[in-house]
Amino acid sequence: MTDYDSQVDNGFVTDFASDATTLDESTPETPATINQVSPTTESNNVNTKAHTKPTESSKGLNQIQDSDLIYTSEPQGATRIVLNETGVGAQPPLSVPGLLGRAVANYPDHVAICQKKEDGEWKKITYKEYEANVRTVAKAFLKLGLERYHSVCIIGFNSPEWFYSDLGAIYAGGFAAGMYTTNSPEACLHCLVSSDANICVVEDAKQLEKILQIKSQCPKLKAIIQYEGKPDKPGVLSWLELVGLGNSQSDDALNSVLETIATNECCTLVYTSGTEGASKPVMLSHDNVTFNAAAIVEYIKLSAGNDLSVISFLPLSHIAAQVVDIYSVITLAATVWFADKDALKGSLIKTLTEVRPHVFLAVPRVWEKVHEKLMAVGKQTTGLKRWIANYAKSTSLQHYMATLEKNVSEPYTYRFVRWLILSKVKQAMGLDRCMVALSGAAPISVDLKRYFLSLDIPICEVFGMSECAGAHTLSKPDDFKLEGVGRTMPGTFTKIVDPDEDGNGEICLKGRHVFMGYLRLQDKTESTIDKEGWLHSGDVGKVDPNGFVQITGRIKELLITAGGENVAPVPIEHLVQFEIPVVSNAFLVGDKKKFLSLLISLRTKMNINTGEPLDELETDTKDWLKSLGVEGIETLRELLEKKPEAVYKALQVGIDRVNTKSISNAQKIQKFEILPADFSLPSGELGPTMKVKRPVVVKKYQSLIDKFYD
Repeated sequence: MTDYDSQVDNGFVTDFASDATTLDESTPETPATINQVSPTTESNNVNTKAHTKPTESSKGLNQIQDSDLIYTSEPQGATRIVLNETGVGAQPPLSVPGLLGRAVANYPDHVAICQKKEDGEWKKITYKEYEANVRTVAKAFLKLGLERYHSVCIIGFNSPEWFYSDLGAIYAGGFAAGMYTTNSPEACLHCLVSSDANICVVEDAKQLEKILQIKSQCPKLKAIIQYEGKPDKPGVLSWLELVGLGNSQSDDALNSVLETIATNECCTLVYTSGTEGASKPVMLSHDNVTFNAAAIVEYIKLSAGNDLSVISFLPLSHIAAQVVDIYSVITLAATVWFADKDALKGSLIKTLTEVRPHVFLAVPRVWEKVHEKLMAVGKQTTGLKRWIANYAKSTSLQHYMATLEKNVSEPYTYRFVRWLILSKVKQAMGLDRCMVALSGAAPISVDLKRYFLSLDIPICEVFGMSECAGAHTLSKPDDFKLEGVGRTMPGTFTKIVDPDEDGNGEICLKGRHVFMGYLRLQDKTESTIDKEGWLHSGDVGKVDPNGFVQITGRIKELLITAGGENVAPVPIEHLVQFEIPVVSNAFLVGDKKKFLSLLISLRTKMNINTGEPLDELETDTKDWLKSLGVEGIETLRELLEKKPEAVYKALQVGIDRVNTKSISNAQKIQKFEILPADFSLPSGELGPTMKVKRPVVVKKYQSLIDKFYD
């Protein structure tokens, strides 16, 4: 469990009661269609045109640099942009300054940013002020020595200063590069050196200390800025000093740089989570990020200028948060509201009920915590109230399950319970105005999606990756499948390579959102993007006849049993977690073995400052033990020493329920063991996006795994 994860656990919502199948682009009016094509060619009926040279109409902020390259790993490189004949994929490329400039031109006085001040009031920044602040920071960066194609690294919790630094770096012709707040000094060093960082922006003294530890190893680093509090270290600028420096500069140098920016050049570096090795710097162009935002907005049918609201609380070093909080918000001229930095320790619910966002993006772990808290509240409800709640949830779920099968009208009973009961639940959660509830960055279980449907909250799962600038497929509230991750977004394409008899193969992506390459990692770039421009995701899945994409696992994660059957571990692990709520993490093993086994970590308390798991059992775990008649056990160590028969029997019963849903005997869990500690970021089992680092877990618990098969 990551530090991010532990913060969720320690207070969030505590106030609650051989052929390849290509999915062609869709238009706003019609769903995507399926075309059978060769694995190495594009569909013949996809009309595209490559823009490789600047034209008179493309000069200025939105110019296109001359290039025929499909990919590049060079910082000053440019890649070709291929436009479709119609739809969002035919829209002219926009640079990031061009995108923000458009919002300012059309909606100068709309509120862009809201941040709560110490007195509890929200400070509001208009789009006109937003761009002015970005330009001020950009001018300061140039004065401090930011060079073209060099980076500004940013580490800190979400804030207006984070946004200004990110966009200011791009305006000044550099790269924005976010770093996770949980990064070690060594991880920060990797980002600073690999991105040629000239400037580093840190939130506070804690993050500053990391940078100062490794500063001597960063020969290109020229300036450090601290945006919260007054720095007490020599040579470190405060935010006020940075702003003052920017205000003292003329616009000439900045305007000269802006004239050189091209939409098919890199603007942002996003570092992969590193679950399969060292993190890689993903080069995203202006067109990558602005197109992806445009495709998302068009697909979910949102319109600009309608005063929509979004809450920013997920790590901005992750592309999912960037594409929603920054680029989609600007595309819509919407308002982003910053949550408190302790959002995942309990304050997010307050922000939700204050803001009542129209779009809300969370990771599965957050949705899991909401589910756990609501289930706990439900257990305390008795009599008529419980019957009414169960009836309302059952009615809502039945309605949604019916709409999945065919287009049906809303029954009176559903409209009634939605109005009388479920609307109050959503209001208490701050989601009563939410038009789109999104889940991304990691897979979410089918059972969890089904639960929220019973509350009249369709969770729209997003599939994507850093290498496609965020989203590639997306579910919609009125167009989804429980087992799927939505349809391919307009202007983008999906191909299944080497499908098996069930249609499962590697998912490949294509479109203007596909990244430029990994910075200075040509070999890794060439192994990820093929010569036809298809991005090989490493994920295994299929496309059904209606165009819905389903993910079944990752190629590197598949377990191949001794009998030759491929098993995707994540869906089975999700089932275990859902059937046995006290299980924090489930880890399936059995590669090249005769049967599958399971490692289980139970829910324990976490150190909210470090994210390290403690030995003391979580309250709900203790309650579960008491329900089994097991008294007097407070710690995981005691549990493992005493090995109460009732506990192991209850776990086996839960696993048996999971096994009844298996599609074959080879996918059934035969043995299990409880681990001595939960997964966490400090102990290395989890990456910064809460994805399990499977090789780390296998190596750490190899002796325990071997005992399964002795």
